[in-house]
Amino acid sequence: MDEDYEEKRRCFLFILVKKRTLIAILSGITALCLVLLIGAGVSDHEAVVTTGTEVNWGLNFHTQDGIPTGPASVEELKSLNACYRGDSDERTIYLTFDAGYENGFTPGILDVLKKHQAKACFFLVGNFLKTEPELVRRMIAEGHTVGNHTMTHPDMASIADEASFRRELSELEALYQETTGQEMAKLYRPPQGKYSKENLEMAQKMGYTTVFWSLAYADWNNDSQPTREEALDKLLPRTHNGAIVLLHSTSRTNSEILDELLTRWEEMGYRFGTLDELSSGGEVPQLST
Repeated sequence: MDEDYEEKRRCFLFILVKKRTLIAILSGITALCLVLLIGAGVSDHEAVVTTGTEVNWGLNFHTQDGIPTGPASVEELKSLNACYRGDSDERTIYLTFDAGYENGFTPGILDVLKKHQAKACFFLVGNFLKTEPELVRRMIAEGHTVGNHTMTHPDMASIADEASFRRELSELEALYQETTGQEMAKLYRPPQGKYSKENLEMAQKMGYTTVFWSLAYADWNNDSQPTREEALDKLLPRTHNGAIVLLHSTSRTNSEILDELLTRWEEMGYRFGTLDELSSGGEVPQLST
């Protein structure tokens, strides 16, 4: 009886160990599959623009070639007349600044850009045009471009009504023309990088190129500005060919590092291009694939 009981006990333990081993193997396989699926999700060629979904523009720099990927691929964005970087074979950087108000730093930023003979695109909100018309006219006089950052800086992805979407852009267009006597460039940047596929289609219908970015850092919080070292350590290692750089002209740090930053980029062999090289006649011909 004791021998029979012992044999049954050994069989039971053997089966239990085997079962636990099988569960561990299956769990490992499941985890590996999840990792592979997540990795595929950030691939430049697998990313998708999804209908009816609000997207926050963000970047993944964990690529072998150092070129960041975004929530949507270059090809999909191009089909919607949008872009986030230029040609990865060209040592060109595209400087852009977002601004909803003047914080005292834009004149100095314009001085540095003039020193380096670098042209930038300033994506402005209605408040900036209303309160700083002379600065806007100076931007134009010095060869810079002014892009559309909407009239009131709302979450554009939450606007499903096309008439309301159009109003945010067209009212800024009218104010710009009233302020400068010129037509606004058809370049649009969604506030906070929030968008939907429908938004991109609406902007496309209006003849706009939607411009995201491929290089940025946390410069927008005026109550917690990065140090010089933090800013340069974030920007310089991530510099890449065709980078569309997003900076905020409200940033004290940007005003302090810009001369050094542009000098370092020049030393790295980069030139400063203009967004009209990427958007011409409603197309984005130079985007890399």
